[in-house]
Amino acid sequence: MSAQDMTPPASGTATPTAKSLTKAGIEHNLESNAQTAQLDASKLKISLTTAPRDPPAAGSEELKKMRTCTDHMVTARWTLEDGWEAPELKPYGPLSIMPTASVLHYATECFEGLKLYHGEDGKLRLFRVRRNCERLRRSAARISLPDFPAEQLEILIKKLCATDGPKWLPNKGGFLYLRPTFIGTDPGLGVQVPKEALLYVIIAVFPDWSDPRNLPAASAVNPDLSEKVTKAQGLKLLASKEDSIRAWPGGFGYAKLGANYGPSLVGQGEARARGYDQILWLFGNNGSVTEAGASNFFVVWKTKEGKQQLITAPLHDNLILEGVTRDSVLNITKERLSTSESAAKYNAESVEVIERKFTMQEILDAYTEGRLVEAFAAGTAYFVAPVGLIGWKEHELEIPLAEGKTGVYARIIRGWLSDIMYGNDNHEWGVLVDEA
Repeated sequence: MSAQDMTPPASGTATPTAKSLTKAGIEHNLESNAQTAQLDASKLKISLTTAPRDPPAAGSEELKKMRTCTDHMVTARWTLEDGWEAPELKPYGPLSIMPTASVLHYATECFEGLKLYHGEDGKLRLFRVRRNCERLRRSAARISLPDFPAEQLEILIKKLCATDGPKWLPNKGGFLYLRPTFIGTDPGLGVQVPKEALLYVIIAVFPDWSDPRNLPAASAVNPDLSEKVTKAQGLKLLASKEDSIRAWPGGFGYAKLGANYGPSLVGQGEARARGYDQILWLFGNNGSVTEAGASNFFVVWKTKEGKQQLITAPLHDNLILEGVTRDSVLNITKERLSTSESAAKYNAESVEVIERKFTMQEILDAYTEGRLVEAFAAGTAYFVAPVGLIGWKEHELEIPLAEGKTGVYARIIRGWLSDIMYGNDNHEWGVLVDEA
């Protein structure tokens, strides 16, 4: 991937000089980093733990707290002078950084989220892992962290999965959560491009958030909640107000940075206090729909002419994350539901897949006119999660769930992707982990 590929497309109404500033900076950093040692997974140093731990029991409080990681982690250190040092696979434990580290003061941090699956055939699989590695490169470039070959990170991830997966993921149909993370560790307090950085990968034991029973409860018991909110099935989304913005054109909403998430927690906490699960982030005076919490958002509706469409927000203005699950939903739906003949195999109506800007008013119009078919969120954590309620201004939109707890399309798409993840569909997106 070239420096040009790593740079997000220009957007908005910025002047040519402003548009070129970020691109030029990213390209300069990439060129500088290319002169030193590159990340090389073949140099991996392995030091196994002498104090192995037991995985938490299913349904335990330890599991629900999401604080438990597997026995090992992978780390790789980078410095401006020497480039990448030999990566290490070593016991999971605390990191050592200085109080003045760049990440603690200037948010030079990015991360990824993906899962390791134990297939029905007994094999371990990752799902489109290379796309996560490439996206981490793009995120790193946006905050001036060094580049690395995506395939080398993929090898390191697979090695960690092969080491801890068999013990920590013994049961078919289960999964573990992987968190590759990249931080600036430069101890200099000056506002500058970090001269030291640390890439690390950990594996966490998470509950299944795609199961509504595992969703965190509302943060307060509110006696004033409406009957619609208390009884709604599926995800409940509270649309953001004009004074709350997650991302903006020309910004960094497209990058998976910690800086995108911290400021959103206030809104998320307020949503839970009102009985909702997540914020549906809107942008602009017209209420353009972007993301649902940390997931991409999809809606299925019929146009006034009777055409059925699957709609999601576009990528070109850099407002939303280029989700791996998002891309998978779009591509597999185009492949399998674009014609009446192909859709009939799944007892569904064909849909036109559209990436465009759309507003909450359009959703409300489709709802009041009986054209709204269903809605769902899609991402690594929530997988494909049906949406049952959207709160917007004075409206509480009860989103249709044709099958009680899910819509038809959410169920079908979820099933397709799950089959790939767990090996029931021998698809190129399912990446085997060699346990040997």
